[in-house]
Amino acid sequence: MSDHRCLILGILDDGWDGLSAAGRERLAASRVVIGARRTLDLVAPHLGAEVELRDMDGALGKTPEWVRTALGDHLPVTVLATGDPLCHGIARLLIEKIGAASVEVLPAPSTIALACSRLNKTWQDAAIRSCHGADAGEWFDGATPGHGLYGIVRAVAEHARVAAFTSPANSPDRVARALLAAGYGDDVRISVAARLCLPDEAVFADLMLAEAAAREFPDPNIVVIDRVAAPAPRAVFGFEDGDFVQRQPEKGLITKLEARAVSLAKLGLRADSLVWDIGAGSGSVGLEASRIARLGHVWAIEKNTGDAANARENAKRLQATNYTLVEGKAPEGLDAWPDPDAVFIGGSGGELAQLIELSLARLRPAGRLVMNFVTLENLATATGALAAAGADWEVTMLSAARSQPILDMHRLAAQNPVWIITARKGSPAETENNNE
Repeated sequence: MSDHRCLILGILDDGWDGLSAAGRERLAASRVVIGARRTLDLVAPHLGAEVELRDMDGALGKTPEWVRTALGDHLPVTVLATGDPLCHGIARLLIEKIGAASVEVLPAPSTIALACSRLNKTWQDAAIRSCHGADAGEWFDGATPGHGLYGIVRAVAEHARVAAFTSPANSPDRVARALLAAGYGDDVRISVAARLCLPDEAVFADLMLAEAAAREFPDPNIVVIDRVAAPAPRAVFGFEDGDFVQRQPEKGLITKLEARAVSLAKLGLRADSLVWDIGAGSGSVGLEASRIARLGHVWAIEKNTGDAANARENAKRLQATNYTLVEGKAPEGLDAWPDPDAVFIGGSGGELAQLIELSLARLRPAGRLVMNFVTLENLATATGALAAAGADWEVTMLSAARSQPILDMHRLAAQNPVWIITARKGSPAETENNNE
């Protein structure tokens, strides 16, 4: 082995016997071997007394420096990794920290591939995710991207098959409970492949979520999640007003379809946009935004308890697991939200000028602020605040009418006119020029 490169060696739980001849030869020639205690124990009996073993359990961040030191001392160094180090493994960290030219990877089969082989499930189209980290806690409605199970739950919304690395805390039963909490049921099955390559290897195929959620599985393990029935086709956005739960007996605290469609277009959403919905009402704008920004996330706030409850129910119906609703009055709590790509203000609770100033300050470069108003007073307040901030803005007046039956004919019934204000934050280049 070259003393100028670190070998990252994939290994499975069958240890030394499962390594290729090349892998054994390269490992035996090492003078420093780094790995989790479990993997070190698999190879230690086959290594000489002169080999230094370093346990990286709880010390992952120190591993790049250990490698640099060994390379600097011209000591052949090997880092052990389970399965394929390039698939949610340590190879990414080491390549980022010490450079690709200083790394050589000799993989074993990925445990994802092994699990799928045991289950006779193809995996070329599967989404691969990992919750192999710190204890994520149980899933809850409104969980944000920081939750350890977020990637898996969102992947199930996007893919017919998801294969995932687990951990003792973020176990298959917890994953199953998360999917149940997210609104999945008989349309999803979960399989578990446990203790791969060991004498007590066990496979649990195509379990119902409720069954998997109530039992324990041997560790370590891999989960494979399948959508057994294609979800009913639904529009990305453009739902009828009546599709949303609204305040009763008086409906109306909802952005109507026509204004909603134009407002969503004005927000300029990408698939990965981060969105704020201030004054969420029944949640119609924010929830449709979450479907457009399917790889992003929507944070919404609503001060009325009844409307917040309706928005939560609407989120549940749409299985909007990339949507977080906070009950409260803006701007309280917005400092804890990440900077957005787009902000929609549908209600301001009397804090309109302050919310405009805050939104413009927090928007990412090239971000957009969109507001809907039906009163002249709020329109004047908004345009005044935007002018004072020196923002680039425009107003669209939307006047729509819907057909209604009258006897055996139809007439058009006008809706309230809506002013839609769009303010844009400069592009990164424009922002840089303005700061010169």
